[in-house]
Amino acid sequence: MVTLRLARYPHHHHTTRSAIVDDLLELAEQGQVEAVRAIDLEIPDGQVTVLVGPSGCGKSTLLRMVAGFLGPDTGEIRIGGKSMHDVPPNRRPVNMVFQHLALFPMMSVGDNVGYGLARRGVPRDEIKRRVGEMLERVSLPGAENKRIEQLSGGQKQRIAIARSLVLEPTLLLLDEPLGALDLKLREHMKIELKQLQAAFGTTFVYITHDQSEALVMSDHVAVMNQGRFEQLGTPQELYYAPQTPFVAGFVGANNRVQGKATGTHGDMTTLHSADGLAMSARAIGTVRPGDAVEAFVRPEVVSLSRTADPFSSAGLPHFLGTVDSLLFDGANSAVLLHEHSSRTGFRIALPQTGQMADLKVGDTVHFGFDPQRAVCFSVAQPAAGHAG
Repeated sequence: MVTLRLARYPHHHHTTRSAIVDDLLELAEQGQVEAVRAIDLEIPDGQVTVLVGPSGCGKSTLLRMVAGFLGPDTGEIRIGGKSMHDVPPNRRPVNMVFQHLALFPMMSVGDNVGYGLARRGVPRDEIKRRVGEMLERVSLPGAENKRIEQLSGGQKQRIAIARSLVLEPTLLLLDEPLGALDLKLREHMKIELKQLQAAFGTTFVYITHDQSEALVMSDHVAVMNQGRFEQLGTPQELYYAPQTPFVAGFVGANNRVQGKATGTHGDMTTLHSADGLAMSARAIGTVRPGDAVEAFVRPEVVSLSRTADPFSSAGLPHFLGTVDSLLFDGANSAVLLHEHSSRTGFRIALPQTGQMADLKVGDTVHFGFDPQRAVCFSVAQPAAGHAG
């Protein structure tokens, strides 16, 4: 178990400028003095915990504190029940994989994987045996004598993982490890990394700004924003039950409608946008009539029809819209349209049945959704209505 209880990491410490603190100094120059604050997190053994958030939210700073490259101003980090206070990076049961992998091009694959073992003084025969076993486990058997430049991007990624796992760390930290790969290879390596982690049972803490990567890779997700956690939970909890407007807008695609609450009934809120769109959504937290609100509707929960009949027979509210654009992306294809009276824009996932395959720009369609599958939050400031 890894436990993090950190009050803050302040920027006013006198620190030599380096790649590690560039992001901290940038925030400091903007007058923001805390990169990480009010963090309280327990990371279960043998699982993947992903820290996700926009650039500058503090996730890399947090990872470097766990690794020991930075120290918190107050609070503590415990790994396996032991405090890491004053424990230097090379003494922590932790290894780290960076976005650019940091493999040694002048060394063979075997020497790269065995580098850490050699530094620890492990006998040569033992290194050879463990390196061979590790390469087998990452599906690169017999690659010991290959040079790094002979490997593909995915193979280099596996060598970086192997070099870390051969040291049998309690915890493996992965800092945007797929960021330098092309899209198709990233998709493939998500699955490979997930399978490797399951095979080894090592605890992974993985950071990314890619929400899809976070959902696919994780057993648990911590969404970070401005140095603190917005929400902790399983991927399903964050996707289907966001607890803040930031999480609803950040995790996955969403249509956002801003307006004013005009009525409440149980957990349901009716809202009107400034452009005149009226809709209902499930309230998260306290929403009162007159509150400025933000509602979120995922593209896949919205249904399309040539007629109003399916919505009327199901007793669901529906709208009339005009198709503005068709976005073909295989199983992720979508339509962009605007609602007739308010001209509010919506992105709607196209059904995979092929029933709307003949849809064209300019067509008039009916669309609607179950209000229970839309969520609504009270927000501090009044806002004009739009969707995005």
